[in-house]
Amino acid sequence: MTAPTHEVTNQAPPLVGHDTSADPALRAAVEREGAGWALDEISELGRLAGTAEAQEWGRLAERTPPVLTTHDRFGHRIDEVEYTPTYHRLMETAVGHGLHAAPWADDRPGAHVARAAKFLTWNVDAGHGCPISMTYAVVPALRADADLAATYEPLLTSTTYDPGLRVPSTKQGLIAGMSMTEKQGGSDVRANTTEALEQPDGSYRLTGHKWFTSAPMSDLFLALAQTAEGLSCFLVPRVLPDGARNPMHLMRLKDKLGNKSNASSEIEYDGAVAWRVGEEGRGVRTIVEMVNMTRLDCTLGTASGMRAAVVQATHHARHRHAFGKALVDQPLMRNVLADLVVESEAATTVAMRLAGATDRAVRGDDDEASFRRLALAVSKYWVCKRGPVVAGEAMECLGGNGYVEDSGMPRIYRELPLLSIWEGSGNVAALDALRAIGREPESLDRFFTEVEVAAGADHRLDDALALVKKELSDIDEIELRGRRLVEQLALVLQGSLLVQHAPSAVADAFCATRLARDWGGAFGTMPKGLDLDAVLERAFVEMG
Repeated sequence: MTAPTHEVTNQAPPLVGHDTSADPALRAAVEREGAGWALDEISELGRLAGTAEAQEWGRLAERTPPVLTTHDRFGHRIDEVEYTPTYHRLMETAVGHGLHAAPWADDRPGAHVARAAKFLTWNVDAGHGCPISMTYAVVPALRADADLAATYEPLLTSTTYDPGLRVPSTKQGLIAGMSMTEKQGGSDVRANTTEALEQPDGSYRLTGHKWFTSAPMSDLFLALAQTAEGLSCFLVPRVLPDGARNPMHLMRLKDKLGNKSNASSEIEYDGAVAWRVGEEGRGVRTIVEMVNMTRLDCTLGTASGMRAAVVQATHHARHRHAFGKALVDQPLMRNVLADLVVESEAATTVAMRLAGATDRAVRGDDDEASFRRLALAVSKYWVCKRGPVVAGEAMECLGGNGYVEDSGMPRIYRELPLLSIWEGSGNVAALDALRAIGREPESLDRFFTEVEVAAGADHRLDDALALVKKELSDIDEIELRGRRLVEQLALVLQGSLLVQHAPSAVADAFCATRLARDWGGAFGTMPKGLDLDAVLERAFVEMG
C-alpha cells in the first residue's frame, strides 16, 4: 500500500447532533405568542431533525424523486405515484408531530403557534412540507360545509400517517391537496374553464384540466370549477366510496428546479365525482382562509430555509481557517454572517407573529384577523423574496464546498424560490396587499396600531414609518409603486417587532441597514459601530 498523499485538515465537521429548534428568536416567539407549553415537543422534533439519520431521510427523498405509473401491466388506468421509503418516514414524522391539520382539533391557545414552530424546526426536507401544508390549510375551507367537515376533519387531523389509495372512510388518517390553477390563467383562477355539472343526487361531475396539482397521491383535493353561477369550490376524493378510482387522470409529473421529493402533476378530470363546498359561485371566497394558511406556511418555510442556511454558514466559518485565523473572526466575513443573521431573525420573528395572529384569529379575535389580512400579504411578499438571496450568500460563505451537493446548500438554494412563487408570486402578493388597503381599511389601521407599539423607541423606525405613511397618502399610480410600498410596509413591521423583542444589537443592525439604509447592495455591507459579536451568537449552535 502506498503512503497517503495528504492528511485531511481544516474542514468543518458535519453539522449533526444539534437541536434545530435551538434558535433564541424562535423560542422567545413561541413563549411570547402563547405556546410555551409546547417547547419540549418542539425540542424533541428539533433534536430528531439534527440527527444524521433524519438528514439522510431528506437527502434520499430528494435524490429519489417520485415516479408516476399511469397504467398497470394489463392496460388499466391506475394513476399511482410511487415514493421512496424515506419520503414516507418524513411524512410519518411530520404527521405524528402534528405539523399538518392537528391544531384544528386542539383547543389549547397557541396550538397553531406550536405547529408553526415545528414547521420551522423540521427542516430536513422541504418537498414533503407541501402536502403537510395543504392538509393544514384545507380544514378551514372544508368547514364551509358542515357535513363534509364532520366526515373528513377527524381523519385530516389524525396524527396517524396512512398512505395508499383506499376509500377515505376506511383509513386512519388522510392527506389533502389543492387542484386550482389551469394553463390559461395561473393565479387568475377566474379564467378557469373546468366545468362542474350537478347530478340528481347532489354531487357534481368535473370535466377539465389542472396545470398544477401538487401531491397527487393525496386522499382528497379542493378544486375550483365553473358552474352556472360561476367559479365554485369542490371536494374531490381520489377513491370513491365504492372503492373505484375517481376519474382524475395524472398526465405527467412536473420536472422542477427543486422540491424534488414532492410530486407536482398535470391532471385531467374526466367526469370526476365531487361535492360542492360553500356557496355556488363563491369559490374564491370559500378558499380564502385556505390561502391564508398556505401563505403563512410560505413565510414559515422561507424563514426555516434561511435559518438552516445561516446556521450552516456560521458553523463552517467557526471551523474553517484561512490566512491564519478562523473565518468567523475575520472582519469582512463577520459582516456578511451578521447581516445574514439579522435577515433570518427578522423573518422568523415576523413569521411567528403571524402564527400568533392566526391562532387568535381562528379563535374569534377580529383585531388579529384584520392585522393578519395585511401583515400576511406584505410578509409573504417580502420574506419570500429574501429567501433565495440569503441562501445564495450563505452558500458563498462555504466557497466551493457550498456549491457541491454533499454540503446540502444547493438543496436549500433550489427550494427557496418556490415559496415566493407558490400561492401567488411577487406581483400577486403585492397586489393582494394593495387590495387589502383599498377594500379593508381596518387592516391598515390595525397594521399601524401594531407597528406603533414601538413608536419612539428608535428614531430610524419612526422615520421609516412616517415615510411609508407619506407614500400611502399618494394614490397616484399606486399599482406601479406597489412593490416599493409593500416592501416598506414589511420592513417597518419587522423593525417594530425587532425593536420590541430582539436583543438591542439585532434591532440596531436592522434599523441602521434596512430602515435608515446605511447599507450597500449586497449582504456584508453593514456600517461600523454595530455589535456584531452579539448578533453572531444568535446563530451559534452546539453539537451533542
